[in-house]
Amino acid sequence: MTKAFLFPGQGSQFIGMGKELANQFDSARDVFLEVDDALGEKLSELIFEGDIKELTLTKNAQPAIMAVSIAIFRVMLANGMDLKAIDLFAGHSLGEYSALCASEAISLKDTSLILRKRGLAMQKAVPEGLGSMVAIIGMTSEVVNEFMIMSKCDGRLIQIANDNDPSQVVISGEKKEVEKFILFLKQKKPKRIIDLPVSAPFHSPLMKEAAFKMEAELKKVKMSIPIVPIIQNVDLHVLNSTDGLVDRLVQQICGTVRWRESLIKMADSFGVSTFFEVGPGKVLAGTVKRTIPNSNVLSVGLASQIDEALEIINE
Repeated sequence: MTKAFLFPGQGSQFIGMGKELANQFDSARDVFLEVDDALGEKLSELIFEGDIKELTLTKNAQPAIMAVSIAIFRVMLANGMDLKAIDLFAGHSLGEYSALCASEAISLKDTSLILRKRGLAMQKAVPEGLGSMVAIIGMTSEVVNEFMIMSKCDGRLIQIANDNDPSQVVISGEKKEVEKFILFLKQKKPKRIIDLPVSAPFHSPLMKEAAFKMEAELKKVKMSIPIVPIIQNVDLHVLNSTDGLVDRLVQQICGTVRWRESLIKMADSFGVSTFFEVGPGKVLAGTVKRTIPNSNVLSVGLASQIDEALEIINE
């Protein structure tokens, strides 16, 4: 049975995530302490009992979600997980950094720092209120892309940000251009259109300034060969060395998160039949069920879910 770990991205955060783990397991508590030390602030206090608006700020949400994912991962390791039983990693947007950290390609300290810088760069790239992100439910990415062409939207200002599964696509870009496209799209009667409460148009051409800044920052980070191969968001490359890693992480900031295709590649090319979502929430589990209906998927975000996951992994 081929297995894969999936690490969630922004939007999965909630106050209190990881607190139970930190109270029960030294290995989880150590992760939060190390992230706090790296950032020079008590991010763990914000995660465990802070204000959700503050936690949702991109500069906080990115390292926070990563910290919870790595805390869960290390608890599993400390409790007897056979990592050799896991064939592939993948992460959704910032989750790719969690995957890199779990695979020992980037240290926890450096991952914390780079995600704080990434969050700040992405936040500052576009003045608040000028960008927009909208989820479209009930249409494939191919259909949405075709309608974008038909609507004569400016491809320099709007694009598909996330191709999450066969029935969920997120578009991102300049607010007026997004509104123009949505007005056109409503005539095509999608199942649902949801404005996303985000502060910037992530994974759009408007993130070029952030990509430029992050290229310089990423080049300073020590990177090692991952101990578990990683499917990368931007081009579905199977990362098993450091070759091209910085370039793909830079491209990912403006590029489409090709999540649906990543799941299909894991299933079709590698025979993955069992997926574990390692981190807060159950968003990725839903995308797996809708993309690979016959697969098994387990969300591992709470202490109570770890024993079941370990049984399946080590069987």
